[in-house]
Amino acid sequence: MSKITIENTKTPTIIKFVSDSILTEGSFEYNNIEEVDNSTLIQQLFHLPFVKKVFVTANFIAIERFNIVEWPDVQDDLKDLIEDYLIKNGTLFNEKNKTKSMPVQIYTESTPNPSVMKFVTNKLLTTQNIEILSIEQTEGVPLASALFNFSYIKEVFISENFISITRIEDTDWFLITNEVRSFLKKYLEEGKSVIDENYIPVISETKPIESVSVENLDDISKEIVAILDEYIKPAVTSDGGNIMFQSYDATSKVVNVVLQGACSGCPSSTITLKNGIEATLKQLLPNKIEEVVAING
Repeated sequence: MSKITIENTKTPTIIKFVSDSILTEGSFEYNNIEEVDNSTLIQQLFHLPFVKKVFVTANFIAIERFNIVEWPDVQDDLKDLIEDYLIKNGTLFNEKNKTKSMPVQIYTESTPNPSVMKFVTNKLLTTQNIEILSIEQTEGVPLASALFNFSYIKEVFISENFISITRIEDTDWFLITNEVRSFLKKYLEEGKSVIDENYIPVISETKPIESVSVENLDDISKEIVAILDEYIKPAVTSDGGNIMFQSYDATSKVVNVVLQGACSGCPSSTITLKNGIEATLKQLLPNKIEEVVAING
């Protein structure tokens, strides 16, 4: 049974309908109904006057609307339509028609950390954040294992649609960026696996990271997690990294976090902690926060 949840995006005219099961292995973009010959559901969506574009990848359908409606007025009806269709048909695409996937695109973004380059793709890579700090930790992550064949790659961080790569100190991104980008494009276009289905993260002995269950946290800790997710994580992700809540001490009022990807070991990470994360938490939780500490920074 497919269950759909609604997620807003940074673009007000685009909303995501996320399924609890995988919809497709490729990525597909439709600009009008004439482009759709492989999905009755997507054809139905384009019959709605406010639907401008439809994008499908992995486990969600993203819809861009025209400005003739607001999402709160129609999103629940759309959710029910998509959910009912998937429950009844079991699949998004018509079996008789083959789907044509979008070509893989890779573009680069610099990060605040000069040692790290962010490689962004139009393909969903994973639904979790995976940090590989050495070649010994690549078991279960074929993409990372392949990347470590390049002698100048030191660390790899894989998120939903990007890979942050840390280079060794005696090389320059100017010399290696095109090689890495070409490799990633070819690897993904060939349909090779990013991570194994039963992958279990390897915990570093020097940087222990424990899984934190939000349900078992106290009320202040839950508020901290919510603030990090809403205000901090989007900015950190755009810089090629990730932040995870680790603990909160009510007596010392100290918050411990884990920085990953481009944010781990970044020369400006201390400034980010103090002027960004710490300042935001102090403002939104007055008298509750004294300091924010990166336990792996």
